[in-house]
Amino acid sequence: MLGIIPAAGAGTRIQPLAFSKEMLPVGSRLDEHGVERSKAVSEYLVERMILAGAERICFVISPGKTDIMQYYARHAEARRFCYVVQEQPLGLCDALFRAAAMGHDGEEVLIGLPDTVWFPAEGLALLPADELSFLLFPVERPDQFDAVVTRADGSVEEIQVKAARPRTHWVWGAFRMPVPVFRALHALWQEPGRGDEYIGTLVNEYLRRGGRAVGVPAGESYHDVGTIEGYRAAIASLAGRSPVVAA
Repeated sequence: MLGIIPAAGAGTRIQPLAFSKEMLPVGSRLDEHGVERSKAVSEYLVERMILAGAERICFVISPGKTDIMQYYARHAEARRFCYVVQEQPLGLCDALFRAAAMGHDGEEVLIGLPDTVWFPAEGLALLPADELSFLLFPVERPDQFDAVVTRADGSVEEIQVKAARPRTHWVWGAFRMPVPVFRALHALWQEPGRGDEYIGTLVNEYLRRGGRAVGVPAGESYHDVGTIEGYRAAIASLAGRSPVVAA
């Protein structure tokens, strides 16, 4: 199983920082000696991918984000990590498909955002493995995210990308799919005139052409630390939770 983490963004909403936004300290963890250490926000996604069964995790980084590589080179799970470079910030889809060659036949792809903190930790493991599936979270401001409209059977009708008045307060926070579906989305994205920036618009076209996706409303809380408000909310959500022991 392959995890893909798009980490090439500039993080302009929370700058200035002296490091990549994915390295922002949020909460803490216990190292192998039981000593409490600060925890980079991206570690929460890494933990959730490993919990779901990811054997390899590919970070998509910009040329200047060497601090991510340095940090994870010393991580307890360093053997799992690989890196590809997105030379210019051309959107989420471009970042994800930089890792397209990493996927092998017969395996699945997990995708999440490295500047978020969400629960339950086992959320990715709750998604079906045989189709494109989105882990959905209820939020107060769905207009700031990609709202996922589902039918009564859980199938996705539409993804509303930062819509002013979305039809639902459920937004996607992570998703899972078999490699053939990932390749189909990549091929669609490569068609002349497309090159979608957002995964939502690409998935909408995939659905229009007969593809299928499901939304699983198993998320409990979701916080984007790319803003000061989100950072504060993430810190508050971790209050009272015991630090996780390093693997």
